[in-house]
Amino acid sequence: MRRYLPIIISILVMFMAGYIVISKKNSIDKTHIKSIYNIGTFKKQHSCIKLPNFLKRLKIPQPVIIDLSQKRYKGIALYFGKNFRNVMHPKQWEQYGYFSTYSLDSLGNIYLVPMPFISIYPTTFNLQKNIYKIDSNTGKLSIFMHFDDIVPSATNPYGFTSIVYDCDDNTLWCSAIDESDYQHQKGVIYHIDIKTKRVLQHIDDIDVLSLAIVKSSKGKYLLAGMARDNSLYAYAIKDKKAQKAKKLLELPSSQEHIRKIKVEAKNRLDIQAIPFSYTLITQTAQKDRVHYSITWIEKINKWRINR
Repeated sequence: MRRYLPIIISILVMFMAGYIVISKKNSIDKTHIKSIYNIGTFKKQHSCIKLPNFLKRLKIPQPVIIDLSQKRYKGIALYFGKNFRNVMHPKQWEQYGYFSTYSLDSLGNIYLVPMPFISIYPTTFNLQKNIYKIDSNTGKLSIFMHFDDIVPSATNPYGFTSIVYDCDDNTLWCSAIDESDYQHQKGVIYHIDIKTKRVLQHIDDIDVLSLAIVKSSKGKYLLAGMARDNSLYAYAIKDKKAQKAKKLLELPSSQEHIRKIKVEAKNRLDIQAIPFSYTLITQTAQKDRVHYSITWIEKINKWRINR
């Protein structure tokens, strides 16, 4: 029996190791993370935003997919029809290069923020200084606002990174990370009045990769996914101004940065994460995206993260 004891122990060790690996692999489906800051209960709400008026004029049926992936068309393209086989892509929509994300408003205007893509050209840095707009009625793409204080460089080619429309006061919340690097966080969140194009508030020294607005039992919040780390923060909005940021949670991996935030259902967020290092990467690469369903469990004051 003693002769077989080492073999038995080896088998048991291998079994336990396999069990641990499988447990770790499946653990993400039942991970509970304690709430660092509680924003209360929330739910998906009816939005005031609408699709552009030019779609109706051109008799383009809904649903429509707004595509910024750059896989087939530079800039922006709209897919529609059966299996989304039809595409609308005027050449004029290519003149400002590539875009990372967009937000619609209550009139159907599309606001877009730029993205440096793969390579740097002579015009790359200037393109990152603008917020762009596709007019709801004409479909024309133009520069909505230009920011001289945004200064992308070869070491950090990014300007604006995110944008979200606020239905309550017809404003935009936008973030830029142009002056930041590995050691210094110098990003800015801008709150912009659309009608006057006036900056109502700017929040300094915060690098934000994604933004979303949520209304909860405790009030209205601006959610912010960090470019610096794997955290999700919340800014309480009071009297149309964002208050001090509070951390909500961290994703399981330190290499994941929140690129998209969506209120999916009651107490549930849909999060898309990507690797991010302030250098030129293909942010549209599907293989690098990780999706999480994050649910607020009120009874235990924790978030449940499912992948």
